[in-house]
Amino acid sequence: MSNIKYLGNLYSKTKQSDKIETLNPIKTFPEEVTKIVDVTDTDEYIVFLSSEGKLYQSHAKNYHEKLKAFENLPPMKSIASGYEHFLALSNEEKPRVYGWGQNVYKQLGFNSNNDDVQKPTLLEPLKEENIDQICCIGYCSFFLNKTTNILFGCGNTENGKLGKPEIEEEIEGEYAVIQKLHENVANVFGGHSDHTLITKTDGKLYGFGFNLDGELGLGHKKNALKPTQIKLEFPVEDISKVRIAYRFTSILTNDGKLYVTGSTQITGFGSDLTEFKQYPQFKNNNTIIKEIGCGYNLFAILTQDNEIWVQGAIYDGLYSENSSVITKIQTGNNLTNELSTYNQMKCCDEDLIYFFLESNSYLSQDLGKLLKNGYFSDCNIQNIPVHKILIETRIGKTFDLIKKYLESNCKLNEIQDLLKWIYCDEMINFKRTNEILNHFGIQNAQKTKLLKNDLKQLLFDEQTSDFKLVVKNDEEDDEENEEEELYIHKFILAARSGLFLNMFQNIEENFQKVKDYSGKSLETIELLITFLYTDELPITADTDQEFIKEEFEDIVEYYQLNRTIPMMDIFEKCSKI
Repeated sequence: MSNIKYLGNLYSKTKQSDKIETLNPIKTFPEEVTKIVDVTDTDEYIVFLSSEGKLYQSHAKNYHEKLKAFENLPPMKSIASGYEHFLALSNEEKPRVYGWGQNVYKQLGFNSNNDDVQKPTLLEPLKEENIDQICCIGYCSFFLNKTTNILFGCGNTENGKLGKPEIEEEIEGEYAVIQKLHENVANVFGGHSDHTLITKTDGKLYGFGFNLDGELGLGHKKNALKPTQIKLEFPVEDISKVRIAYRFTSILTNDGKLYVTGSTQITGFGSDLTEFKQYPQFKNNNTIIKEIGCGYNLFAILTQDNEIWVQGAIYDGLYSENSSVITKIQTGNNLTNELSTYNQMKCCDEDLIYFFLESNSYLSQDLGKLLKNGYFSDCNIQNIPVHKILIETRIGKTFDLIKKYLESNCKLNEIQDLLKWIYCDEMINFKRTNEILNHFGIQNAQKTKLLKNDLKQLLFDEQTSDFKLVVKNDEEDDEENEEEELYIHKFILAARSGLFLNMFQNIEENFQKVKDYSGKSLETIELLITFLYTDELPITADTDQEFIKEEFEDIVEYYQLNRTIPMMDIFEKCSKI
């Protein structure tokens, strides 16, 4: 079964001959599970991680109708899997590592005769370490402390899989329990493989382990018993993502270029590669790739234009026998536009799983502050401070009608769940929230009612605005109007900008407008406000892009925007439209 995560749910393919014709939802999870944020698998089991930090496990080839979460565990923030074992890292102030599955090669670090651990179990040797990153390859596990830059590991030592040749000589039986492996490690990358890549604090890329098809990119096909530097055509700091398959490695750069090395089955060059080269299919056609995924012997690509390409061997006969040919998947017209809101794809063993994660919605994050703090609210529902115009815009009915129905027919927690959708596009109680929205005539809200689309209706709208921002107009042909008044909504700008929040909190209530003193052009301020309402920059061919780019370089600091927003990345993306 191949799956795609779409608007918080998993979707499966309908297979005809050698291509995917349509994508259909599958009912796998309890109704209260609305978002799956990661998935990983072994030959036998598949494990899902929810946004709540819960772990769900099922047989890989036979999904349960209703999955149950593992009990008595702290919330988790990341998961990983090898050939027959799983790891999970807790989402606590001091994260702890849990492991389960097979332990034949001590890949879980348990030095016991019990080779089959049924449920997530704390890895005692690591409980005092501040582990930030977990990673698996084959029958090995890795644990990275990014504070000390020490990489720990355990498992099969054969052919340099742990990158410590002296372990192979000292330990009988080709396995090792958890121990310190390498120092000065910045990041570790594994996958459905028997080789590992790491970056070190010296800013260089290294690899160790199996290299029979050149999958380490070292220029030869000899196994690497210890970390060996990999030479690249581009700086290591340009690496965006590293994805590793059984005999294949891929690297995606920050500018959307794809580099590969290893088996001819996937490299696209018609022969094995022993060094990283740019993938030929997309080298000369200006295609920008935004995500890549690797399974055991499988490769998938998601482009900026939402095209999905796959290559390699699949065990259920999905693709033709010529697995070295990359194939474009037909996704169906009903999904094409919505795919642009997702940015991550995951491939798993033996069969292909597309797993799209919702891209970081900075708009949702920031408006969530309004729901929490009630900044500039002008009314309430069940004593919860809310914003009338936002409620009316999202629901499409008058506020008094909405308030009356909710207070008469809904419990407090149901109202809170609905408000979470209104402000953050998140559904906590999927079934009940949809029932309420259906009452107001809103069907399939997660597809038809996106927050940013609703806020576009309010952008520069004089009728609904409650404030004016006065901006200097520097256009040479506008001698009469030296200043321009932009219609805004205080609560939106306050939620998204620390500067505007401080400004609105410190002016008198009877003030209806304020002047912008940033010195930015009218065009820049209009683009900024558009971004604050929609998370988009409507840059056109007529926009002086270089000038706007220069002005935006300090806009995050000046307006005190959410510092996690990759403003320049957003600008670069929009400027290519």
